[in-house]
Amino acid sequence: MTIDLRSDTVTQPNPTMLDTMLHAKLGDDVFGEDPTVNELEAMAASMFGMEAGLFCPSGTMTNQIAIKVHTQPGDEVICDKLSHIYQYEGGGIAFNSGCSVHLIDGDRGRISAEQVKAAINDDADYKASSKLVSVENTTNRGGGSCYDFKELIAIKEVCLANNLSFHLDGARLFNAIVANNESPKQYGEVFDSISICLSKGLGTPVGSVLLGTSSFIKKARRVRKVFGGGMRQAGILAAAGVYALENNISRLAIDHENAKKISAALAGKDFAGNILSVDTNIIIAEIKERHMPATFVAAMKELGIFLMAISPTQIRMVLHLGITREMVDEVVQAINNL
Repeated sequence: MTIDLRSDTVTQPNPTMLDTMLHAKLGDDVFGEDPTVNELEAMAASMFGMEAGLFCPSGTMTNQIAIKVHTQPGDEVICDKLSHIYQYEGGGIAFNSGCSVHLIDGDRGRISAEQVKAAINDDADYKASSKLVSVENTTNRGGGSCYDFKELIAIKEVCLANNLSFHLDGARLFNAIVANNESPKQYGEVFDSISICLSKGLGTPVGSVLLGTSSFIKKARRVRKVFGGGMRQAGILAAAGVYALENNISRLAIDHENAKKISAALAGKDFAGNILSVDTNIIIAEIKERHMPATFVAAMKELGIFLMAISPTQIRMVLHLGITREMVDEVVQAINNL
């Protein structure tokens, strides 16, 4: 039996989701005629109290489209130095939008309103124009850490006072919502645009949805086409998203519990150094002394347990719907035996 903890992107659709996909009503989405895509976009927008949505193949595309719509070449994007849009989207901010980046050294990937305020450039000809603030919730490289919602409101106030747009990379947003007993509509009231990923903890094979005003999404749809993201009978994929939004959100709490159980096992080992607080479904731990990340990963792989070394000193494990409680017990036993 393989236990894959490398990422929550490795999830597989269950038989019911597959059956939903098989029987989806289809049309041509580039013509706006796929009823299932339209249903997913409307459902996601309604959940967050926003006007419209746009179904895209990936979260990278939804983020990059949002940046493109919010900015002009020569503008600057303010974000944390660990942000996915900066670290893992292929330099897309520069390549796609011609923008520079002002990086903030936040707390586990989370930035504060005061840091945003300090990062805004003066209105001078020789400086890039600060135009967009982007935050990630939960933060991947921050070990699944969540924002205090009050801080998001404070950042929004800074954005409003300085004519900045506010974007949320919500790749794992539903993990934060479940962990903190929040509601999607809270986020819709604060952000100008939101990207939600369906293919991580929610378990679909493909897809993310970008949310915003109707005018924003109209522009985003054009950018999606330019980026090569126009899909035809995409309802077969969107159907999985509809199923996920209806069935796979509340169960995220199980992943959070499982992550804490594995983290507790690691904390009892002499080769485990600093372990980031487990707020949701991600474990990031320092491995040292008689085990180093590479040897730890190799030892676990021999037992059929897959995880990642994300730096010379750290490993990452991510819990998801493909990991059962029995698998968690096996991982704990394996750690205890090392």
